[in-house]
Amino acid sequence: MSSEAEHRILVAHLPGRNGLCNGCWASWSRLTPYPCWQVDWATSRQARSLTAALLGDRA
Repeated sequence: MSSEAEHRILVAHLPGRNGLCNGCWASWSRLTPYPCWQVDWATSRQARSLTAALLGDRA
């Protein structure tokens, strides 16, 4: 997956006023607390890419 996919997930899955993920509600009618597993995955991939870039792709 590219950073484009991670970015799309983070744009779509935003927290709602009620503490639930608006992206999960809009896509699947799921009452999922924010951050949902998609946001967890996307942020971990971004962190991994940043760490690899800082360490010169040794991570």
